[in-house]
Amino acid sequence: MKTSEHLKEIVKETYGNIADQSREQNASSCCGATCGCSTIDEAIMAEDYGKLEGYVKDADLGLGCGLPTEFAQIKEGDVVIDLGSGAGNDAFVARSVVGEKGKVIGVDLTEKMIDKARENAKKLGLSNVEFRLGDIENLPIAGNTADVVVSNCVMNLVPDKVKAFEETYRVLKQGGHFSISDIVIVGDLPHPLRESAEMYAGCVAGAIQKDEYLDVIRKAGFGNIVLQKEKKISLPDEILTNYLSEKELQEYREGGMGIFSITVYAEKQSDKTCCGPDCCN
Repeated sequence: MKTSEHLKEIVKETYGNIADQSREQNASSCCGATCGCSTIDEAIMAEDYGKLEGYVKDADLGLGCGLPTEFAQIKEGDVVIDLGSGAGNDAFVARSVVGEKGKVIGVDLTEKMIDKARENAKKLGLSNVEFRLGDIENLPIAGNTADVVVSNCVMNLVPDKVKAFEETYRVLKQGGHFSISDIVIVGDLPHPLRESAEMYAGCVAGAIQKDEYLDVIRKAGFGNIVLQKEKKISLPDEILTNYLSEKELQEYREGGMGIFSITVYAEKQSDKTCCGPDCCN
C-alpha cells in the first residue's frame, strides 16, 4: 500500500513531466497522466476556458475537470487562492476579475509547475499574482487571508482530503467561500471497472464517493454547501460491458452509479474557535 508521501512523490513526478508538455500532448495522455492509454476520449474532462476573460492559452494544460472560476463569485479587490494552480490557468482568469486592487495566490506541489506559472505571470506583467511552492495539506499561507478559494481537479489527488479542507477553511476569511471542481464516484463501482476507468482518465485516481466528499467539507466547518454543476463522465461501452451485468449497465446509464465531475460551493460561516470576547459575534 502506498504511503501519503509516496503518493505525493508520484504526483510531483507526473505533473513535473506534464509541465514540459503542450496542452495538445496532455489532452491525449489520460488527463495529463502519461500512462499510454489506447482508448482515450480526449474530451472526457474538457471544459472551454476560451470564453472567460483573462484566459491565457500558454497557462492552459488541459488538466481541469470544471470551470470553478466561472462559478466562484469573485469580485474586484478580492484575495483569491488557487489550490493546485499548475501553470496558472485559473489564477489568471481570477486576476482578470480582482483587478489591480485584488491579489491572487497560486499554490502547487510541483516545482516545474511553479516555474512555468511564474514565467507566464512575468510575460503578462502581473505584479499581484503570486505562485508559492507548497502542500495543500499544509498551506504556506496565513489564516484568514482569502475572500475566495478555487481549485480545479486537484483535491482528488491529495491523500488527506480532511486536512486539505481544514486548511482551506483556515486560510479563508470569515464569510469567505470556495468553488472547487473535482472528480467523485457515485455508487458501488466494481473494482475492475474503477481501475479501467483510471486508465481511461487519470483524474479518476484518488476520487472518493460524492457523499463522503461532501461530508468531508461539512466536517471541516463549512456551511451553505451547494453543488453548482454536476456532469457524468462518459466511459465507452467496451469498458462498461467488460465489468457490468446487463442490469448494472442499465443502472449505470440511468445515473444510478458512475464517475462525475462536480463543482462545489461552500462558505466559512463562523470560526470553530474564539480568540477574544467579540470574535464569535
